[in-house]
Amino acid sequence: MSAAQKAKAESSPLVSAVDIVQEYPQPDGSTLRVLDNINLTFERPSINMLLGPSGCGKSTLLRMLGGVRPWNVKTPTSGTVEIEGQACTGQHPDAVMVFQHYANRPDLTVRENVLYPFRFAEWKRQVPLKEAHERVDQMLGEVGLADKRDQYPSQLSGGQNQRVALARALVLRPKVLLMDEPFGALDAQTRATMQTLLSRLNQAHPCLILFVTHDVTEALLLGDRVIVLSTQPARIIDDFDIFERQPRGQAWLMGAQVREMHDRIVGHLRATNGPGNVRLTV
Repeated sequence: MSAAQKAKAESSPLVSAVDIVQEYPQPDGSTLRVLDNINLTFERPSINMLLGPSGCGKSTLLRMLGGVRPWNVKTPTSGTVEIEGQACTGQHPDAVMVFQHYANRPDLTVRENVLYPFRFAEWKRQVPLKEAHERVDQMLGEVGLADKRDQYPSQLSGGQNQRVALARALVLRPKVLLMDEPFGALDAQTRATMQTLLSRLNQAHPCLILFVTHDVTEALLLGDRVIVLSTQPARIIDDFDIFERQPRGQAWLMGAQVREMHDRIVGHLRATNGPGNVRLTV
């Protein structure tokens, strides 16, 4: 990166999306508009929740913000996405994604799965092998899997497998972490444990987290900022900050302030013919 590029990156938002429209061609020759006039700016490391009805375009927007592009479709149809002031037109090396289905390789141990990204040229060039091994061992300790390092994914629970996926992402020390309903398939108790773990890891390794969820409670519990999208084509219908410090417990969740935020979100979703598959209870 040149001196001019570095200066621009330091003075620019971490991620920005300006006038984003996304349309997909349909078999009958028409177009389907999925995202409509999306404008978002993320200045600093924080946890940002994307909430809205099922199928509204949350995952499309999430992937776009990290440069994950589908084949043979222009994305965005119009508008621009930038990461640190540079146009993001493809997969960005500082953006890493964690999915609901964690996709751990069954033939690799826990430690080998977390180390796996360092096999690729991009990360081999950036991180010496000795440092990569040190990072992996440290991260396994932080996610509570040091004693499982030599086991295989088939020997782990769903929550433990998701810890492996989270460790594999964070070991790269990304500037942007994209999370697409990462805890959606977990039982309630494991989900709560993973939410607490994510909050703690984010304090230890700050980055910009963009987190898609269907769960209003999860959005309020984890989010520094909550962005609510309408039904398709997705537009931003609410966008607010939460200033309560982490960790946030059940007492805070049961308070009047949270009830007001909860009702505010639900009201927006109902007004746009939702709430679809959004979980509404606190």
